[in-house]
Order: sequence, then structure tokens, then C-alpha cells
Amino acid sequence: MNPFRKLIAPRLPRAAVALSGEGAGLVQLEGRGGGLVVRSAGYVPLPEGLLRPGFDEQNVEDPGELAAALADLAQRAGQGKRRRWSAGLPEAATRTSILTMETAGGSRAEAEEMLRWKTERALGASPDELRISRERLSQDAQGRARYLVTAVRLSVLAEYEQVFASLGWQAGLVLPRHMGEAWWLMRGGGAASRGGDSLVVSSHDDGFTAVVLRAGQPLYVRGVICEVEDRADELYRFLLFYRDRNSPPADPPAGVADPEATLPGIHTTPPYVGDRIESLFVSGPGLEYAQASSIVEETLSAPPRPVRPEDLRLSFPSSGIDFQQVAAPAGLAALAWA
Repeated sequence: MNPFRKLIAPRLPRAAVALSGEGAGLVQLEGRGGGLVVRSAGYVPLPEGLLRPGFDEQNVEDPGELAAALADLAQRAGQGKRRRWSAGLPEAATRTSILTMETAGGSRAEAEEMLRWKTERALGASPDELRISRERLSQDAQGRARYLVTAVRLSVLAEYEQVFASLGWQAGLVLPRHMGEAWWLMRGGGAASRGGDSLVVSSHDDGFTAVVLRAGQPLYVRGVICEVEDRADELYRFLLFYRDRNSPPADPPAGVADPEATLPGIHTTPPYVGDRIESLFVSGPGLEYAQASSIVEETLSAPPRPVRPEDLRLSFPSSGIDFQQVAAPAGLAALAWA
């Protein structure tokens, strides 16, 4: 099942831009021989303080300066005349959650009201204040409905849309950066993982987002706000949670209920036994692949395999630009072939 199937009709642009507090990346793709080819790509660092991503506050310090930087980036990438884009917003400007419905609800209206309530509780804001993308995932092991929910405040989204509008750009699909990166491991039912689970760690100035995928669908999502020196410990803590939830369950003592997850900010499906992190993709500043891989191996007693463009059936230039810098816009552009 494609978790974005409702979001990608009508057909999405084959080009995307993605922003972070540190820089902006741009990619245009074309299909060739059953795979994808990067036709043009670019990345530009942004001046410190130009973007201050946050879920509840102003993000864009100077819309004119940001528009000029994006216009120059598009021009240098040969995309100066393009008007239709998909867009990835900075991690800290968005929130993502996986919601599990404990009951089906007595009617469609009751089920919708329960989902609305859970969305507000998970995201910490009224749905009326948010632009929400919601897609139903496969059921969990107990047959309960699950939903992938991403959101951005309308006031924050308006800042970015103002910049795009000043350039004459139309952004039909807007998602968090990490969903563009995670999409590479969702394509084809997660075929790039070669079995086992996949982990995406998308770092930014204020922390990181970790997404575990199983069979091409999000299983766990956790957003962490922390200092650079605390990222390794926070990733280790998340992986301990993953390990414990994927260990064979012990029978609880009589009269003691099976405990739920205790880590704040983690949205999960129920335990599943027998898998491990097979593939690892790390992007952004503050946490290198080697460090993240070492933490995975230490916690799960097995080294992960790095995700490279060739694993994704993507032909990517071997020099001139780092794939990690443009993986997010490339993933969003790849949705045109979903």
C-alpha cells in the first residue's frame, strides 16, 4: 500500500525543493529504464538566522532574501522557468505522528471525531489551526486502524507560501523533509531494505527526527529536540525502545497489564518480534553516519547497511553534490512515479 496514494493525485511535479534551517536543496528527476535519473540538482547554504524553523513561531526572518536565494538556486540548476513544485519544509516547522485507533467507533462521525481528538492530542494544537495530511496505513497486529499524520500551522505555512508566490511557484504537495527522505525506503514496499526494518535519521539544527519503516510503511516516528552533544544518547535511547518493543514478549505477572511505551513523543504500533535495522540513512548536521551506525550496532548487535542511490534505483551524479543534501527533494520528486 502506498501511504501517499491520495496525496499524489493528480500527478505531482517531477521537481521539488526542500528547506532546512541550514540550506535549500532542489532536484528534478526523469524516469529511465525502470529507475530514476537526476536531471538537475542543486544545493545552497542559507545565511544563519534567515530561517528559524519552529512549529509555533515565525520561521522566515526575511522573505525577500529567502526568495532571492531560491530564485538563484533554481536558475543555476536550469529550473528558473519552472512553476510547479513539491516542497519539503524544515523538520522543526512540522510535526508527524502515527495514530492507532483503539476502537472502531460506533459510526463514521464518531470515528472521525475520535481521530480528530487523537490528532489534536498528538500534535498539541487544534486541527483548525493546522494544515494536516492524513493517510491510512495498514492495520496493526490487533487489527486496529492506523494513520500517518503530518501537520504544519497555517500561519507558518503562509510564510513559506508567501515566498513561493513571490517567485510565481505553485507548491501542490507540502510535507516535512523527513518524509521525502523516508519515501526512498517506502518505494516498492521497502525493497531497498532487502529484508528487516529501515531507519531514517534526519538531523537539523535543533535535533533530529527518527523514522523506522517496515515493509515500506512507517512503524515508529520520533521527533527529538536536543543539543548536538545529546544526539547520540537520544538515538541510543530510541533504539533501546525499538529493541525492547521487538523482543519476544514475556508473560506479565498476574494482575499486571502490559505497559505502554513510556518515552515522550513516540508514536507506535504494537510490538513485533524478529526484525532488526537492516538499512540506515542519515542526513543533516550534528550526527554522522558512522556514529549512528555504531549506535545501531551497539544496541542491536548487528551493523546496518548504508543506503546509497544505487540501492534506490536512482542514477545520481558521482561528484559536485552530496546525495544527503538533496535526498529530501529527490524523494518528493520521486512521488510523481509512485
